[in-house]
Amino acid sequence: MSPDTATPKRNRLGDLLRMVVFLGIGIFFIYWFLLKLDAGQKQAIWQSFLEADYGWVAVAVAVSLLSHFVRAMRWRLLYESIGYRPSPSHIFGSVIVGYMANLAFPRAGEVVRCATLRTSENIPLEKSIGTVVTERLIDMLVFVLIVLVGMLAMFGQAKDWLYNTLSERFDHLPNMAMIAGAVVAVVVLAVLFYKLLWKRLLHIKLFKKVDDLVHGMVDGVKSILHLGPRRTLMFIGYSVVIYLLYILGGYIIFQAFTQTASLDFGAAFVVYLFGTVGMTFSQGGIGVYPVLVQLALDIYGIGMEVGTACGWLLWGSQQAAIIVVGAAYLVYFSLMKRKQKA
Repeated sequence: MSPDTATPKRNRLGDLLRMVVFLGIGIFFIYWFLLKLDAGQKQAIWQSFLEADYGWVAVAVAVSLLSHFVRAMRWRLLYESIGYRPSPSHIFGSVIVGYMANLAFPRAGEVVRCATLRTSENIPLEKSIGTVVTERLIDMLVFVLIVLVGMLAMFGQAKDWLYNTLSERFDHLPNMAMIAGAVVAVVVLAVLFYKLLWKRLLHIKLFKKVDDLVHGMVDGVKSILHLGPRRTLMFIGYSVVIYLLYILGGYIIFQAFTQTASLDFGAAFVVYLFGTVGMTFSQGGIGVYPVLVQLALDIYGIGMEVGTACGWLLWGSQQAAIIVVGAAYLVYFSLMKRKQKA
């Protein structure tokens, strides 16, 4: 067996193992959660599903699809910077099909959405992959910033919950001035470490990967600045709108239940933070996402039954939209490819 043949097989085996592990985590959490419930609690959760206002769920689905469309338009800006103008319909379909592929295999969506644009718009695969890498690096940077800001600026009851939780474990908690000073100190130490020692450690594989990731993020941000003033502002605007729509989706789901209808946008932001963490622990967030949403809602005094129903509706509505629209686009792209071959 040649090295070229062995490498793809190892990659496929690695993807399969990741899928089994992440899917297994999600199934375990579902089993673990159901195991804790008695018959009365299960009935109460089911009753919460029945009493939900599914008109609001439909609106949340529309908002979810709108966030994917805005993401597609942001991605289109990167193509315009290298001389391509894919149609909004095709690039939106590619994003949705990519998300659907990610439900089956982790990170497969990036390749799939590039392949669909090669079929529908005749854009070379290597050009598309370059734009996806840039987009993903910037998303990672934005996500880290959002999490840091969210942890430092928890809202209302969430802030009290965080303080009380930490107070149970530590006798003395630092104030905001101490936290800010610690952040500045860590940044200064990190810069000194990089300047003095980092280059000496690049021969270690882990440090080399981190160095490549950091440089990739920096290059990705620089590439956005090369879009031109107008496109750069549009890219930043699209990015803000994407994450606002993510949070808005949770706020809209709140309206589907009488018990959560009074929660504000700050609570939706906290739910988004908890839910996003859940998306990283299992395949598509299955099992973990709803549990973490329920824990977030527990901070605001929402009962376990309603919180669980809210978490599953929030997660399920997003995945259902991806599967239905993604399947339709997958058929469309398949027919287009067959027509091109004919």
